Amino acid sequence: MNDMVTITKQEYDRLCAAAEDLADLKAYDNAIAALDRGDDELIPAEFVNRLLNGENALRVYRELRGYTQAALAEKADVNRVTVGEIEIGRKTGSVKTLRKLADALAVTVDDLI
Repeated sequence: MNDMVTITKQEYDRLCAAAEDLADLKAYDNAIAALDRGDDELIPAEFVNRLLNGENALRVYRELRGYTQAALAEKADVNRVTVGEIEIGRKTGSVKTLRKLADALAVTVDDLI
């Protein structure tokens, strides 16, 4: 069947804009649902700006979660000195150590590196 409909350019543009608005609404709903499920979180601008300005990610996430170096080290089962040395850039940390720290902070290893 060759059904064809002809519409004006104005109507076509209106339909395209409506489709784009619908896609934006769906993306918003998905984002809110992810927050509600705990799959995602909102990070305050202060912390985001610190990350964007190149501050050590481990320090930023540690402070975001409200941990001292000692408390994070205990929770992650790593040495407190190691946490401090990673934060100041003296050490990069092994994959195993970074995994423990990431798990303790509820972030991904990629977030820390």
